[in-house]
Amino acid sequence: MSDLMFSTDLPREFDRLQRQMTSLFAGLPASLRATRIGLFPPVNIGSTDDSIEIVAFAPGLDPGQLDVSIDKGLLTISGERKTPAQDVPDDVKVYAAERFTGAFRRVIELPPHADPDNVKARYVNGCLTISIGRSEASKPRAITVQ
Repeated sequence: MSDLMFSTDLPREFDRLQRQMTSLFAGLPASLRATRIGLFPPVNIGSTDDSIEIVAFAPGLDPGQLDVSIDKGLLTISGERKTPAQDVPDDVKVYAAERFTGAFRRVIELPPHADPDNVKARYVNGCLTISIGRSEASKPRAITVQ
């Protein structure tokens, strides 16, 4: 006979296990494409037949202070968002500050067909737009049937 004892209330045990698993994975993304709250800059990623398009929303930055690089299939966007020059007067007590300040780094894994030698980046109206060309072999092409 086994020394292990099992509860006879199996549904309650499954509920307990589910609560433990939920608390164990709390704060992690619900899927591979989901992100944690607070990542900066937030991004939109899409593609066309010719390129991968990434838009990073980073208002209030000096474009010269942004670093964009690609290494081993990873796109890295980094920089620093400084505290605004218009500081709060001494007699004002801040109780909520939602604007992120400080250094940031965002790393995005690129698909294998991205061409790191064909990259364009521009910063307009607080949006950093990065266009990465696709390798010629991965582009769709029509084949003539004879």
